[in-house]
Amino acid sequence: MEYKSTRNSGLRVSAAQAITQGISTEGGLFVPESLPRLELEDLECLAGKTYNERAIEVLSLFLTDFSDEQLCHCVNLAYTEEKFGDEEITRLVQLGENGLAVLELWHGPTCAFKDMALQLLPHLLTTSAQIIRSGSERVILVATSGDTGKAALEGFRDVPGTRMMVFYPADGVSPTQKRQMVTQEGENVSVCAVEGNFDDTQAAVKSIFTDPVLRERMAEKGLQFSSANSINWGRLVPQIVYYVSAYCDLLADGKIKLGDPVNVCVPTGNFGNILAAYYAKKMGVPFGKLICASNKNRILTDFIRTGVYDCNRDFYATNSPSMDILVSSNLERLLYDLCGEEDFQITSWYRDLKETGRFEIPPAVREKLTAEFWGGSCGEAETLSVIQRVFSEYSYLSDTHTAVALGAYENYREETGDQTLTLVVSTANPYKFTGSVLSSLGEPGTEDEAEQMALLHRISELEIPASLLEIQDKPVRFNRLISREEMKEDVGRMLRL
Repeated sequence: MEYKSTRNSGLRVSAAQAITQGISTEGGLFVPESLPRLELEDLECLAGKTYNERAIEVLSLFLTDFSDEQLCHCVNLAYTEEKFGDEEITRLVQLGENGLAVLELWHGPTCAFKDMALQLLPHLLTTSAQIIRSGSERVILVATSGDTGKAALEGFRDVPGTRMMVFYPADGVSPTQKRQMVTQEGENVSVCAVEGNFDDTQAAVKSIFTDPVLRERMAEKGLQFSSANSINWGRLVPQIVYYVSAYCDLLADGKIKLGDPVNVCVPTGNFGNILAAYYAKKMGVPFGKLICASNKNRILTDFIRTGVYDCNRDFYATNSPSMDILVSSNLERLLYDLCGEEDFQITSWYRDLKETGRFEIPPAVREKLTAEFWGGSCGEAETLSVIQRVFSEYSYLSDTHTAVALGAYENYREETGDQTLTLVVSTANPYKFTGSVLSSLGEPGTEDEAEQMALLHRISELEIPASLLEIQDKPVRFNRLISREEMKEDVGRMLRL
């Protein structure tokens, strides 16, 4: 299995090269040259296996330059009962008898779904460097809207041969997300706040990645950039695993029969999470409609419904901050697939996006898009209402991002009448957004995070994760604030270039 770039279909690199490099030199994203196939009998066989065994099976289809021993080593270091609280790694929760199941992906060390990929990526990256015999020290650059930053910091903390640099929008993360990052331990990590929103931060990181002068100066010092964002294929491929595994769990639990369709509803910001579901479907997992749930910013909702991607709009900082994104990086991978892998078309669209803030896809591509995806959104007031309503009806507490997905799912059923069993993806522990969750329950509480958590615990009886309690007493290590324009200079200074 080799990989090509969305902006250069003639390029071919190995899986190890794609993971190590992170992004193609011309700015394109790496995608597999073809998608492997899972037959129904394969899913039936996987249903009887553990999460780790399923992960090894799926990853082996994509990472063909890894040996069986290397894959087993990576997976079994990443997914442990100690880190995830159970050997099942993910959890499936049935809500009533109305065809709704919640896939909880947040039982890892940082209480967010990003752990599913970022506990594995450091091992994939280290192994990839060994495979291609790269002697370079890897510099991991991350732009984060909240959860990726902490999960990457935790995953790469003190990993030999790596340095980790995380940038986050100063006013675009929750208090708990910020505290998780600024108190991060590790000798090889740094964290910095950036003025502006996530899109500003992400654009600057991409610009740094593709700067030829900076790359040359780094090569002279034996340094190489890589990414822990979902632009890196090594971040995306572990996400395919949990969709395959979720279908197998539904099968093993007797919730479905082999071959039964299952819809998937995903709270979506950078589009990587729902793209992984799309890839799983193309591989043969019997997924039906993919419901793309946006918050008040609703750029993806509008795109799916109109075929126009337009960033020329107001940006809203919402109570689901990890989704406050107007430029969804992984949409490029989907469009590359839908337009028949015409790299010149991708280059044209994204040049238009950079120059004018918008592009429009032709009717034929839009028809393919809407055949697979349904776009819905959930505003801030509705998000809080969903949290309260679901808790009241099912005694199930969700965070604000999961609530966006639950709200979009309700709207989808009402609009379409589709009664198909739907898997709603839950991306974060409610305690990461305690203030908003308390507000939804009519309990504004105090500004003290520890007191807020204690109050939410009394109301919900949901266990407070030890990792979130511990950070309340940790000292702040990182408190710098810079502008977007200063980021490149800041990276050069920290790397002593």
